[in-house]
Amino acid sequence: MSNNLYDFKEECDKQGILLSFYGSFSQELLVEIGDTLRNRMKIESLNPTKMTKVFAIFIEQVQNIIHYSAERLSNEDLNNGSLSNGIVVVGYKNDYYYVVCGNKINKKDIEMLTHKLTVLHGMNKAELKSYYKEQRKKDPVTKGAGLGFIELARKSSKPIDFDFKSIDEQFSFFSLKTYI
Repeated sequence: MSNNLYDFKEECDKQGILLSFYGSFSQELLVEIGDTLRNRMKIESLNPTKMTKVFAIFIEQVQNIIHYSAERLSNEDLNNGSLSNGIVVVGYKNDYYYVVCGNKINKKDIEMLTHKLTVLHGMNKAELKSYYKEQRKKDPVTKGAGLGFIELARKSSKPIDFDFKSIDEQFSFFSLKTYI
């Protein structure tokens, strides 16, 4: 890896990557990385409205990793009992900021995730707003209700890209990309 680290850096530059992290996520780490991202965007004098959208999307996507990654490290000494593995990348390319994240999931969840994200693909901004309100009324405290995906779609400038790469018989790697 050390021989290829410069090549990796060059590829990151070509992809317009501003920030990337791979490893174990916790709520505390989310705050720290979030502060770093916010400072980077301030230095670049990003429009405050766009900065708020990028930051909100980043937070939502990392929280998805924290809550839903099938790859966890547990320890009773940790406040929430576990760390969730995943990857997040924030970049700027072709006049768009983007946030892409990924984590291991159980294959049994692919159908549900595909359905939720496909439904959102066909909606315009007004439909997304209405759908969000409708879903919130159903059961606002249900974990996994898909409200986060709806919020991502509402804030995203393009439809959400998503993909599943098979790892083995039980797991796949779920990738999600939003554009701002």
